[in-house]
Amino acid sequence: MSFDVSVVLAALPAILSGLKVTLGIWLAAAAMGVVLGFVVAALRHFGPAPLGLALRLVVEVLRGTPFLVQIFLLYFGGPYVGLSLDPVPAGLLGLTVYAAAYFSEIFRAGFAAVPRGHVEAAHCVGLTRAQIVRRILVPEMTMLVLPQCVNMAVILVKETAVLSVIAVPEATGVISAIGSQQYAFLEALFLLAVIYWGLVEACGWAGRMIERRLSKFRFA
Repeated sequence: MSFDVSVVLAALPAILSGLKVTLGIWLAAAAMGVVLGFVVAALRHFGPAPLGLALRLVVEVLRGTPFLVQIFLLYFGGPYVGLSLDPVPAGLLGLTVYAAAYFSEIFRAGFAAVPRGHVEAAHCVGLTRAQIVRRILVPEMTMLVLPQCVNMAVILVKETAVLSVIAVPEATGVISAIGSQQYAFLEALFLLAVIYWGLVEACGWAGRMIERRLSKFRFA
């Protein structure tokens, strides 16, 4: 037996196609998860108590169950309730909802971490609730939660590998199939590890750059 990654790399166009799907789903799910998570956090923080309780229950269920189970329920159980999706849309929807649950908790903790005195001072100078959210809470909360958001983005890029179980043609599924066809399982797994390590490092580097640029706006 010999270790020869070139056996797997011979199918480079297919690998690049799978990597493109991985990047597309990851970036889209992260972006939509941030938006949806922020909305959920804002509704829990500022909305009526019954709505906050209902949203908390949904978030706890999503955070308390494995993503693998969630994606199986969505893809295979969806048709029972009239939701029949192809693999890629199902994967994108599942990862977005999963991300939103975690981002909502990050943002909720960020809202709670903003010093109360800053909000009270804003009330004293006559700012409305909308102005307080836009000028005080969101800027301060952004600086507080940025490291956690980057960490969540790293988790999401690794969770895209789970989507191969519902036949999403992303990197894990494509490279694993190539490894099986060429009987190069170790080479395929090694290449997958390198690809995901590179994506994680790129995400971490981007997060550090953003944090460095925003550090001049950090509040005391």
